[in-house]
Amino acid sequence: MAKPSYGYYRTTIFLAMFVGYTLYYFNRKTFSFVMPFLMQEITLDKDDLGLITSSQTLAYAISKFISGVLSDRVSPRWLFSAGLLAVGGVNVAFSWSSTVAVFSGLWFLNGLGQGMGWPPCGRVLRKWFEPSQFGTWWAILSCSMNLAGSLGPIIATVMALSYSWRTTLCISGTISVAFSFVCLLVIKNEPKDVGLPNIEAAAKKGKAGSASDECSLMEFLSSPYLWLLSSAYLVVFGVKTACTDWGQLFLIQDKGQSTLMGSSYMSALELGGLLGSLVAGYYSDKAVAKQGMRNHGNPRHFIMICMMAGMCVSMCLFRVTVTPDSPKMWILILGAAFGFCSYGPLALFGLIANESAPSNYCGTSHAIASLMANFGGCLSGLPFSTVAKHYGWGTAFWAAEITCLLTTAGFFLMRNVRTKMGQVSKKAD
Repeated sequence: MAKPSYGYYRTTIFLAMFVGYTLYYFNRKTFSFVMPFLMQEITLDKDDLGLITSSQTLAYAISKFISGVLSDRVSPRWLFSAGLLAVGGVNVAFSWSSTVAVFSGLWFLNGLGQGMGWPPCGRVLRKWFEPSQFGTWWAILSCSMNLAGSLGPIIATVMALSYSWRTTLCISGTISVAFSFVCLLVIKNEPKDVGLPNIEAAAKKGKAGSASDECSLMEFLSSPYLWLLSSAYLVVFGVKTACTDWGQLFLIQDKGQSTLMGSSYMSALELGGLLGSLVAGYYSDKAVAKQGMRNHGNPRHFIMICMMAGMCVSMCLFRVTVTPDSPKMWILILGAAFGFCSYGPLALFGLIANESAPSNYCGTSHAIASLMANFGGCLSGLPFSTVAKHYGWGTAFWAAEITCLLTTAGFFLMRNVRTKMGQVSKKAD
């Protein structure tokens, strides 16, 4: 009997991670999905709802950073499977609960489990796919969140109407617990675990004189590119979050559009974002295949900078051209354009942070970049709303637009900086 090939393992491992992360994301949003039904049974005010959701957000940010670091030290398949098991178990326990204190505590635990999902995925993808394929598969895997986010509300609502919100959470949690064991069996950390040559080892073998890409922690942390990438990620994620969180209100309160138009704008933005992630991953892989990876500059920079510039243009047009009489199609086009241009770079920031880091710190690199991005998301909340309160939505969005423009210009000027983090072989390009 022939030994399974790379293609077999890549397909089964990727499918397991895709389904697994779809379950991760669905179970992250189940409280939001069933909230109307839960409130019919249990009295919760806005402060209670805020406490429950904020507990998860805080725990998720902490856990994702810690898990990113851990993914460089422990088995990614165990980390991914354990997180899915924990998330599923918490959802089952949530379905048995009835008080705000317990809800908040359990949802904090849910956030801790959620943070264990994505970092192992990045490390496994890097081990199983060549650099010229990495971006495409990273982007496709990211679509698992869009799948859960679009189908989740419908599935949860139908189940809650047919049975109850408790049954919905219990079933989704049980499925996740069961599938966590499937992931543990199917996912393999790297090709050598199944007797195949590692991708990275094969690449190094073809480069005469190339040295190990591992380095010390201080060499890694002292890499300027790590902080350049993380700072740009902070701004782009913050601007994107500001537009998704407040764009609907801007349309309704400042531009005189209807609530339906506001929700339609958000739907167009998310659809554009899905396409943007796929396009960014696919075409940046084409650039890598054509130019190859090098120590100074990154082939993926071109499409990322173009999309960041597109963010600035679409925001400016949205702020300047939209009026109460604007055609609805024009508003939807602007929403889709902003989603396309913002989600693309967001997919690439995490990808580049992973692939540019030395192999012993790729998870840590992604964790640091993601932590900076989460900080940007925080800045898009209260500080942004405070500017809007005192100076109006137009001024707040203008400030976000200028910040994004300056970041794009700065990243363009530094596009050929040394991108290989840590030590570099003297004979390397």
